[in-house]
Amino acid sequence: MIIALGLYQGFTALDAIGPYQVFTTVPDVEVVLCAAETGRLDDDQNLLHLQIDATFADVPRPDILLVPGGPASLALARDNAPIVDWVREAHPHTRWTTSVCTGSLILAAAGLLEDRPAATHWFFRDELAKYGALPTEQRVVMGDRIATGAGSAAGIDLALTLVAEFVAPELAQGIQLALEYDPQPPFDSGTPSKAAEPIIDAVSFMIGTHANEYGRTAVEYQSR
Repeated sequence: MIIALGLYQGFTALDAIGPYQVFTTVPDVEVVLCAAETGRLDDDQNLLHLQIDATFADVPRPDILLVPGGPASLALARDNAPIVDWVREAHPHTRWTTSVCTGSLILAAAGLLEDRPAATHWFFRDELAKYGALPTEQRVVMGDRIATGAGSAAGIDLALTLVAEFVAPELAQGIQLALEYDPQPPFDSGTPSKAAEPIIDAVSFMIGTHANEYGRTAVEYQSR
């Protein structure tokens, strides 16, 4: 089984690394990191640098594909970048086509989420709705071979849910135990429905500013 993580300049590290850590522990699974071009990819903080050896063309029909989020995903979705074409063309052949956080915008731009419930980061639900999707507060949404996860940390939940689906719940439970994934956050403020209004306002400003910083065309961003 091939699981392809479709990456791009400016992806958010946790969106990809959480599922990567889960999937690489599954027996008889090959995890492939791929992008539009081979070479170096940088995360959205320009601190994590990956060497990509496979292009989308090298992985045209993965069994499972996953697109992480990141501020650049807004421009990539809007400009119908190569990753959108890859998702659109690969989806008819996948067992699951999936996303974490704003990676859902790329699935939506590929035409996969119209009139479908889908998860994404809470700040970008309105943006997702512009593509005809039906944003939901659920942490993971599964249905008809498409799975979407909410904000970055939900990528681990998404990956474990998928392992339970395509292998067995017992394996997913074993991986969860091996990773000691037992969330007990110090604050109960992980969603807007739980956070105080001043916190929501501050975080919204921060995310909006960061997104606007990358609010350029995909071509301009990837030329950095």
